[in-house]
Amino acid sequence: MSHLKTDNPIALQALLSETLFIPKEKVESAVSPVGSVVDDASREKAEEFIYQGDKSTGILFILRYPDYPYFSPQAEDAFVKTLGALNFSFENVAVVNLANPHNPNDFKRIMQFFQPTKITLLGVEPISLKLPEIAHNAYMKGKVATVFNTFSFEEMFADVQKKRLFWNEFKTFIVS
Repeated sequence: MSHLKTDNPIALQALLSETLFIPKEKVESAVSPVGSVVDDASREKAEEFIYQGDKSTGILFILRYPDYPYFSPQAEDAFVKTLGALNFSFENVAVVNLANPHNPNDFKRIMQFFQPTKITLLGVEPISLKLPEIAHNAYMKGKVATVFNTFSFEEMFADVQKKRLFWNEFKTFIVS
């Protein structure tokens, strides 16, 4: 008889009659969705950022909302309506919240991971990402991507003029 050599919790459960307890972090780092073992290096690279949406479209929204996974409910509603007015949806753009402690606050890593061509900073000061100063509702063209700097939705809710300035510039930026 050979020695059993596996750490796959599903295989172990099928082979053993005793209840096994495996820490959730261990299971998530060791098993892929189809149950095959994934090495930690490839998993770390694949999930360097926690984000929502589709990064393959090249459109990235960067925000910093410490109290919410992405947006406040009111801001999310405004965001979805804004995207919808331009024939986009939450599913065909990428949104990353830099307030999530898992997400690096490093512009080079953001560029490497997302490979965006259009970046919108929603209430995130460019200086905090070590970018040059960009005025609100203005954009800067780089070698690979164009960065649009604007206010957070909460700032726009508080000042209708900020919302109007955002909308006029954003629709030009996003469809160009």
